[in-house]
Amino acid sequence: VQLAESGGGLVQPGGSLRLSCATSGFYFSSYSLSWVRQAPGKGLEWVSRISNDDLDYSESVLGRFFISRDKTTSTVYLQMSRLKPSDTAIYYCARGCDMSTVKSQLKCDYWGRGTQVTVSS
Repeated sequence: VQLAESGGGLVQPGGSLRLSCATSGFYFSSYSLSWVRQAPGKGLEWVSRISNDDLDYSESVLGRFFISRDKTTSTVYLQMSRLKPSDTAIYYCARGCDMSTVKSQLKCDYWGRGTQVTVSS
């Protein structure tokens, strides 16, 4: 199982960025995939999840971020808009997160290595 994030970078407040997570080694359609972030000096924060046709978002990104996936390339995306400095973090792609652990110690069965997003003027 492999998850590889890309698309991070430096963006100004109010700007947009699209993250990609290329996956391999498992049947893509059988698993939920999430985006999770970790801001400097803080713990993991679950951001969004796609599971079958269901899309879920944390309150902090609802209305600004949009998760999608391409089954033909086994890739999941996170379109981020109206970015804020508080969105600065390492963004991880994760498979099979246990949503009952979102507010405690988040548990997912596989993780990517992450991509840095910095929102700053």
